[in-house]
Parts: sequence; C-alpha cells; structure tokens
Amino acid sequence: MKHFRFEDLEIWRDAIDLGDRLFDIAELADSKKLYKFAEQLRSSGLSISNNITEGSGSFSKKEFGQFLNISRRSVFECANMIIIFHRRSIIDEKEKTKLLADLAYLSRRITSFRKTLN
Repeated sequence: MKHFRFEDLEIWRDAIDLGDRLFDIAELADSKKLYKFAEQLRSSGLSISNNITEGSGSFSKKEFGQFLNISRRSVFECANMIIIFHRRSIIDEKEKTKLLADLAYLSRRITSFRKTLN
C-alpha cells in the first residue's frame, strides 16, 4: 500500500534505482580513499529523488516544477561526477557510457513530466 504521492511517480522510482547504482559507485571511490568524491556523488544522486519527493508534497504545480528543476540540475551534477570518476579510473568506459545514457534519459523524463504541470 502506497502512502505518499511520489510513490506513484515513475520518475521517482527511476531516480531511486539510479541512486542505488550511484551509491554503489561511491563505495568504489571510498575503497580508493576518495571520500569527498564519494560523498559528492551520494549527495547529488540522493538530491534527484529527494527533490522529486519534496516537490510532490507541494500545494502548487509551480512549486512542484521548481523542485523538478532542482532534481534535473542534480542529474547534471551526477553526470559531471561520473565523467570525473571515469577520468580518475574509478569506473570504466562501459559503466560511464551506461550511466550517462541513463542520466540523460532521466533528465528528459523529468523535463517532460514538468511540462505536464503547466
């Protein structure tokens, strides 16, 4: 049984799934003693789903849209972190390519969902 509006949002479920993968990569950075990199990826990855969640509790569509904008910007931050992780040899090319594609797809879905609020 679902208790909150955000639980019905497919973009939230996708953000949670992607966030889990980003947390796994952060653990790889931790194992290489790159703690600040790891924490930044965790933070930006969690921000994606957190802002969808927080926005879903808004009383206005405009306010919800603002939270979706923050969520989308966090997607971009994660993309930058993934590129850095690849450059630092924390992840390989295949993982980078897959994550960037998934982040880009989620960004487009957040944008499309936001447009439905107007």
